[in-house]
Amino acid sequence: MVASRRLMKEHEEIRKCGKNSHNIQVDEANLLTRQGLIVPDNPPYDKGAFRIEINFPAEYPFKPPKITCKTKIYHLNIDEKGQVCLPVISTENWKPATKTDQVIQSLIALVNDPQPEHPLWADLAEEYSKDCEKFCRILKSLQRNMGEKSLWQRLHYKGRSYSSDHKS
Repeated sequence: MVASRRLMKEHEEIRKCGKNSHNIQVDEANLLTRQGLIVPDNPPYDKGAFRIEINFPAEYPFKPPKITCKTKIYHLNIDEKGQVCLPVISTENWKPATKTDQVIQSLIALVNDPQPEHPLWADLAEEYSKDCEKFCRILKSLQRNMGEKSLWQRLHYKGRSYSSDHKS
């Protein structure tokens, strides 16, 4: 009950803020789940929007949420299953005062600026650290099949909201 009340309050704050970097919606079938898009703004990830899912435990805010990237992404901190290595939501770093918007902003910052010191793909972290240009070339070649930028552009630039057009 505490989790649901806090999450609804946080969701309303996110909705009122109206940031262009993300659009997160409540899953009507499960109030402890949020789905939406994040839009990184730094190269090389600025060419796509990425669908995410945030699952909050019933013990939230005393336990951290789990984030899954539903869109395939070539990123050293996000594995092939979409699991994210995000320090702010790790059990040892989690603080109950941390809000959903802070978690989302941390995720966007991580996508914008990969952290080789916290990799889920060690080989990608090594490649990124040793030869960032090669990493970016591979990423650019893969981006044709990744990301959801066209969906984001259709919804964002036509003045429509994600929630009015999308039903998961």
